[in-house]
Amino acid sequence: MPDTTEISLDKMRASAGNASAMLRSLGNPDRLLLLCQLSQEELCVSDLEERLDIRQPSLSQQLGVLRREGLVSTRREGKHVYYQIADQRVLRLLQTLYELYCAE
Repeated sequence: MPDTTEISLDKMRASAGNASAMLRSLGNPDRLLLLCQLSQEELCVSDLEERLDIRQPSLSQQLGVLRREGLVSTRREGKHVYYQIADQRVLRLLQTLYELYCAE
């Protein structure tokens, strides 16, 4: 564990708040599955719906949470909205979760 003697309590509180917000976002199974899919490639809503079998209302709600939290970003191409991971820390965290829970 890193030496925390030089980190101020205010900085620790701010960092704890940021980490807690990200973990809350990842704490929902549907959001975690969405992020896992998006960690592999950029996908549009219809692709996500088909792959994960999450119906449109719930899917839109969960993507909205991830977008508000700044974890995903979007781009529009015609009628399609594509989602991708916006925060590299999410990719690092997903890799760690994969190693702990999914890798053999």
